[in-house]
Amino acid sequence: MVNEGENNTKLGVFTLAGLLALIFSFYMIGKNHNLFGGGIEIKARFSNLNGLIAGNNVLYAGIQAGTVKDMQLLNDTLIEVILLIDPKVGAFIHKNAIASIGTEGLMGNKVINIQPGTGGDLAINKGDYLQTRKAVNTDAMLQTLDKTNNNIALISEELKSTVGRINESKIFEVLNDKDLGSELRSSLSNVHQATAYARDMATNLDIIVKGIKKGRGAAGLLLTDTAFAGNLNNTMQKIRLVSDNANQATIRLNTLIEGVKQDLSSKDGSLSVLLRDSVLAGQLKQTMKNIQDGTAGFNQNMEALKHNFLLRGYFKNLEKNKKKDQF
Repeated sequence: MVNEGENNTKLGVFTLAGLLALIFSFYMIGKNHNLFGGGIEIKARFSNLNGLIAGNNVLYAGIQAGTVKDMQLLNDTLIEVILLIDPKVGAFIHKNAIASIGTEGLMGNKVINIQPGTGGDLAINKGDYLQTRKAVNTDAMLQTLDKTNNNIALISEELKSTVGRINESKIFEVLNDKDLGSELRSSLSNVHQATAYARDMATNLDIIVKGIKKGRGAAGLLLTDTAFAGNLNNTMQKIRLVSDNANQATIRLNTLIEGVKQDLSSKDGSLSVLLRDSVLAGQLKQTMKNIQDGTAGFNQNMEALKHNFLLRGYFKNLEKNKKKDQF
C-alpha cells in the first residue's frame, strides 16, 4: 500500500509539472503573438493579401511588432486587415508609416512589413489606418522569371548556332594561318618605313620652302631679287623686239619672193633673162640656199628660246595674247 501511494504521488507530481510546462508554453506563445495583455489595434486595406492569414507576424523596421488579428472582405477589390501592435513598439510607429505584404525569407510565411514614413508625425492610436503599398506578386515574378529563362534559352541557342557558323567560316582559317603574323609584321614594317620617308620628305620640303623665302637658290633669287627681275624684264623686251624684227624681215622676204616668182613667170622679165645665164643661176641658187639655211637656224634659235625655263612663260603669254587678238 505504501509503494502504491508513493507511485500515485510521483505520477501526480509528474502530471502537474507537465501541465505547468504546457501552460507556460502557451503563455509564451500567446505573449509572443499578443494573445494576452492589451495591444493597439490599427487597420490597413489591401487589394490582394497574397496568402496572408490571421496570426501572421507584423514587423516594424525588421522588428517583431505584433500579429495579424483579423481580416474582413469589404468588396470585390478591397480587404481590410486588423493588426494588433505591441504598445512598446507602437509608441515608435507614426501615422505616416507605410504597410506592405512581404515574405519571411524567399518562400516562408507571409508577414506585414511596416516601414517608417518620411518626416515627423504623431504616433499611431487605436483605429488608425496605415498607408499601404502594393505587394509584390510572387506568381507574377515567377512568371516573369520563367519568361526570362525561356528568352535566355533562346539566346543561348542562337549564340551556339552563331558560334558554330563562325567556327565553320573562313575567319578562323585566317586566324590560324601561321604565315599571316609574319606577313602582317612585314606590312607594318613597310608602312612604318614609308611613313619615315614621307616625314623626311616633308622635312626637306619645309627646308626648301624656307630657303626660297630667304632668297636662297635660283628659285629664291627669282622670287626675291628685284634687280634680277628688272634685268629679266629688259631681256624679254629685247627678245620681243628681235622677234618683231624677224617677223618683219620674214614678211619682206616673202614679198620679195613673190615678186621674183612674178618676174620669172614673165619671159621679158629681167630675172628671167638673168636666170638663163647658168653661172648667174648657180650663184643665185646658192644665195637662196644660204638665206633658207639662215632662216631655219633663226627659227631653231627662237624655238630653243621658247623652251628655255627663263623665257617659257613669256612666249606662253605671247601666244595667249595672239589668240585673244584673233578673237
